[in-house]
Amino acid sequence: MSFSVNIKNEISKHLTNNSCCQLAELSALIKMTGTIQIHGSKGFGIKLHTENASIARRIFSLIKDNFSKNIQVSMIKNKQLNKNNSYILQINKEMGSEQILKACGILIENEKGIKFNYGVPHGLIKKNCCKKAYLKGAFLGGGSVSDPEKNYHLEIVANSSEYAEGLKSLINHFGLSAKTVIRKNSFIVYLKEGEQIVDFLNIIGAHQALLSLENIRIFKEMRNNVNRIVNCETANLSKTVNAAVRQIDSIEYIKSKIGLNKLPDGLQQIAEVRLNYQDASLKELGEMLSPTIGKSGVNHRLRKLEQIAESLRGKQ
Repeated sequence: MSFSVNIKNEISKHLTNNSCCQLAELSALIKMTGTIQIHGSKGFGIKLHTENASIARRIFSLIKDNFSKNIQVSMIKNKQLNKNNSYILQINKEMGSEQILKACGILIENEKGIKFNYGVPHGLIKKNCCKKAYLKGAFLGGGSVSDPEKNYHLEIVANSSEYAEGLKSLINHFGLSAKTVIRKNSFIVYLKEGEQIVDFLNIIGAHQALLSLENIRIFKEMRNNVNRIVNCETANLSKTVNAAVRQIDSIEYIKSKIGLNKLPDGLQQIAEVRLNYQDASLKELGEMLSPTIGKSGVNHRLRKLEQIAESLRGKQ
């Protein structure tokens, strides 16, 4: 199963006794998975669709527990390979569809008549626990998280700009930095940073998935740190080897043109030591001299030898 499915299966099993949180979650689930059907004089109907059996059971339980209404449930088997079965939950007026829509803040009735609320129903999410429940329902209905082994990306697909902005504000209420983008005909609310995705999973109660993601993040960070160290050491080693080859080449050139005995004593001494110990480090070369000198002194003398060789090449 994908990482997203594991998250949804986990949080679908978490039940709450607070009716306010249950209504908030159900409201988001209806917004994300449902369509409102208008039947003229027969009023409004609700049709909910999901391919996840855990989510279908969750919706069924929330409606049963809060409204004690009958729900028509059907399953459609997909004949195509690698396709999940589809679960359809239908509620008509006789089953209490209008009561459910009004209680969930989706259908608003006042002295002017009846209208639909296309945004987030703020009357249902006044408390922090209800805000979390609403985000949980929104993720169950239209959320996904990419495989954290590859990259960090969480998104919730909304069907309107107004609703996407409402979800973004709700997520950012918890100190996150959600953004929105339009993709084809959908409005996407997304998080890109691993740390922020971990915080979101904590908000919706996906604690097992959170620990799994944290383990992957720690492993990836350690692996990246090791790679950086290895690359740095490789670059330094390459730089050291190239410098040694260049120094030896310069000393050999000086030796062939004028002889090392023509050099001052300090330069002659370091030149002979470098030729005899070509793999030695600057510190080791300095300790072989008498009197000994430090790395900076050795480096200074070798640079002087390179300058002499360059001068001889220029004259040649």
